[in-house]
Amino acid sequence: MITIGFLELNSIARGILAADMMLKAADVKLIAARPSCPGKYQILISGEVSAVETSLTSGEAAAKSNMIDKLLIPRVHPQVIEAIHMSVSVPERKALGVLEFFSIAGAIIAADSAVKAANVTLIEIRLGTGIGGKSFVTLTGDVGAVEAAVNAGAKTAEATGSMIEKIVIAHPAKELYDSLL
Repeated sequence: MITIGFLELNSIARGILAADMMLKAADVKLIAARPSCPGKYQILISGEVSAVETSLTSGEAAAKSNMIDKLLIPRVHPQVIEAIHMSVSVPERKALGVLEFFSIAGAIIAADSAVKAANVTLIEIRLGTGIGGKSFVTLTGDVGAVEAAVNAGAKTAEATGSMIEKIVIAHPAKELYDSLL
């Protein structure tokens, strides 16, 4: 199991510098380094726990006062990274769960908790780009599993205060699924 680390900054220039420093500080893999709405910058890395910790420390130092949020998840579920990359294949279209957040870190934490809590498939973790800095998680599975996963994800995110809304649709319309995939 791998560890992921995440930094969000309110400066694109400082974010690019922080990403460079993070990659030079330890043996980590860059999952994503990109601007997001509104004018923020996000960096997501993976690796061994100690390497990710070292890298995050270096990124925080480079970020200075521009850091908005940070996150470290040891033993992250593999579906989380796939859903961030939007590279998930959905075997069956079943019940649909959606978790919506003000924070990117809140969505990542909730998605990891949700997929660990029940037998569900993460469809996507949308991280702030094109949606005003918000984030959301979509997932699918049997109705009971989706309800359990959504509740677990929401409970985990409550501590951050970033939860906006959670929903479960037992039988979503085919066209809705098409729009999400």
